[in-house]
Amino acid sequence: MTASTKSARRPLPADGTDLLQLDRQVCFALAVASRNVIALYRPLLEPMGLTHPQYLVMLALWENSPLRVSELATRLSLEPATLSPLLKRLEASGMVTRGRDPLDDRALAVSLTRKGAAARKRAERIPPAIIDRLGMELSELEAMRDGLTRLIEAAAPSSS
Repeated sequence: MTASTKSARRPLPADGTDLLQLDRQVCFALAVASRNVIALYRPLLEPMGLTHPQYLVMLALWENSPLRVSELATRLSLEPATLSPLLKRLEASGMVTRGRDPLDDRALAVSLTRKGAAARKRAERIPPAIIDRLGMELSELEAMRDGLTRLIEAAAPSSS
């Protein structure tokens, strides 16, 4: 489906609405929401020695470790070149190790260290603290996450 086909299926408002009004822009709402929500994480992550991007890496590794760098980049929707400095800092802090994948010597794998695995226990307090700080119902946040997931999929570059 082309962009012109999509817009033909979803007509623009005919009520004279200013489509360029800042508060009507999805991109603006997403940018501000992202900035504000990430700021809520900062004081919870700093005592753990983590930044928000590093926390996302750790979340993926707490689900499945070891992971190939390419798999981790895909999981986080990051380019490997963007992921590499995050992994270097996590390795320097003793949270992860990087080494050759035992199943494919050409691939680099990332594994949690004992320190990295143990950090999961401290991190378990973060989601409830964020939910409490937001003052929103869990069901509302889950519905929002599901909507954002659909938006991410719709906005993803096509693989063709």
